[in-house]
Amino acid sequence: MEEEKFESLAKRFRLDGKVAIVTGGSRGIGRAIALGLAEAGADIVLTSRKLPDLEAVAKEVEALGREALPVAANIRHIEEHEAVVKATLDRFGHVDILVNNAGTNVSYSSVFGVDEKAWDITMGLNLKAVFFLTQRVTAQMRDQGRGGSVVNISSDSGFRPYLGMSVYAISKCAVQHLTAVFAQELGQYNIRCNCIAPSVTRTRLSEALWTDEGNRRRKEMNTTLGRIAEPIEMAGAALYLASEASSYMTGQTLLVDGGEYAMIQDAIKTVPYLEK
Repeated sequence: MEEEKFESLAKRFRLDGKVAIVTGGSRGIGRAIALGLAEAGADIVLTSRKLPDLEAVAKEVEALGREALPVAANIRHIEEHEAVVKATLDRFGHVDILVNNAGTNVSYSSVFGVDEKAWDITMGLNLKAVFFLTQRVTAQMRDQGRGGSVVNISSDSGFRPYLGMSVYAISKCAVQHLTAVFAQELGQYNIRCNCIAPSVTRTRLSEALWTDEGNRRRKEMNTTLGRIAEPIEMAGAALYLASEASSYMTGQTLLVDGGEYAMIQDAIKTVPYLEK
């Protein structure tokens, strides 16, 4: 059997002619992903609540030679999703990539300290909004007939919860299953849905976990790389999942944790009540 001619792998990472919506795109991981996708050739629709912050990132996208559309929206409010999609279509005519990055954690407490408001806010943005925005955007992708890619941002706490982050961990675990559910249904339309589960990353959302020296050192010691992550390190994973470089990958969650999961068995051996 004659082997096929080698196709340029570098070209499969390119996003020329693609349009990406990035929620929570004004800072942190969202900003890094938006700039990474733009550098690969995509035009970017940025959403978050504060327009001035979005406009600053939009200028960075434009400096890379791509078009940027900042759309102020509170993604937790489902009724605002349509305006984001409409603005995207009015400007670009299509959408090819959705990055569900917006998230929150309003409760750092024992399960006994979680109230209904904290539950509703966290689940509303981290899970409910992800479901319904993905539903709306992938319906558009389906109707366009040109495929598409969804990249959800979960957390390593979706695999192993941290003390004091119960609701957040539950929401992120659910996002990983949501990813598989959408992948199962959307494959017939050549729409892929994957997920990234970052460990602690140097962002405002997780600053309680890395600004305290003791917390940071414990986290660093639990990784094989001996440090916490930077936002740009999630952008590389997002580019892979958004592009044709991952064309046969769907329904998966990439754990980007600096080797922390690899350390678990070693850590278990040091727990006294598990040594028996």
